[in-house]
Amino acid sequence: MSAKSNHGISRLVQAFRYSWAGLRWIISHEVAFRQEVASAVVLIPVALWLGDSPVEQALLISSLLLILLTELLNSGIEAAVDRVGAEFHPLAQRAKDLGSAAVFLALVHAGVVWGIIVLPSLISRF
Repeated sequence: MSAKSNHGISRLVQAFRYSWAGLRWIISHEVAFRQEVASAVVLIPVALWLGDSPVEQALLISSLLLILLTELLNSGIEAAVDRVGAEFHPLAQRAKDLGSAAVFLALVHAGVVWGIIVLPSLISRF
């Protein structure tokens, strides 16, 4: 590969291709990611409706995007661990458990953000 292809617009195009390939893979292989995307598709319009300010809307939406981002990283960890070998190793299990815990905390974070922002908004609307 020439040095020229690593700079400028060519590098950006290649980075986009890698990202797109990763998104295509995770959507076709990870049920949890598809469920989280479906939830985000439903909840993003709800966030725009219930958020009383642009900051609240951004917090609600970013909490959903954080779940997706964390699920992507967790799947990357799992793929790397699985690449090393199929036999059980405590460190491999720890890596997978920690990735799963990160997704769990992202879900808790979203629940807290939505609870703090949406519950008062719903109570005042109804």
